Amino acid sequence: MAITALTAHDLVTFETDVAERFNSGLIRAPVHLNDGSEDQLISIFQDVRDQDWVFCSWRSHYQSLLKGVPQEEVMSEIMEGRSIALCFPEYRVYSSAIVGGTLPIATGVALGIKRRNADEHVWCFIGDMTAEMGMANTCIKYALGHDLPITFVVEDNGVSVMTETVEVWGHAASSFAKTRPRNVKYFQYKSQYPHAGAGKRVEF
Repeated sequence: MAITALTAHDLVTFETDVAERFNSGLIRAPVHLNDGSEDQLISIFQDVRDQDWVFCSWRSHYQSLLKGVPQEEVMSEIMEGRSIALCFPEYRVYSSAIVGGTLPIATGVALGIKRRNADEHVWCFIGDMTAEMGMANTCIKYALGHDLPITFVVEDNGVSVMTETVEVWGHAASSFAKTRPRNVKYFQYKSQYPHAGAGKRVEF
């Protein structure tokens, strides 16, 4: 059962509000906006439970909302300048602006869950560029080999900052586009927003 009953429209409305506040200068810190992945994330969160852990990168507005964090609480943190590092311990939601920063932490939490034989699961959301990093492959491989209760979710929007991911690596597609380990979920999406910001240059 889903933690929240939020719809794709609800998510888009929230993110549009964030974009408007950012472009008007009300949010005086960087934001990384989501768009185009509403249906995919809602589907994934059908399997995420209250006791589960959610780890994200700098783009975590949707994940926080779908984990059950109230919209006003998420917006308050964004307005305080913490959009790219949202953490809500009481909801077991953690994110970091450090590329790949949550990967070893999420893997460690999953190892602890297994050692405690607890009924919990870890969900670690990463972008397509992060998924190509050595840290990602190390954590995925280790978790798979030790059968840890963790699922890595690769959100592929095709870009990292201003460069197409496949162009950087010289590949035709993401490493997880066609085949992937059983502990990895993968989806593609296109966003109306740039990698950072909301399409308008804002001076802090």
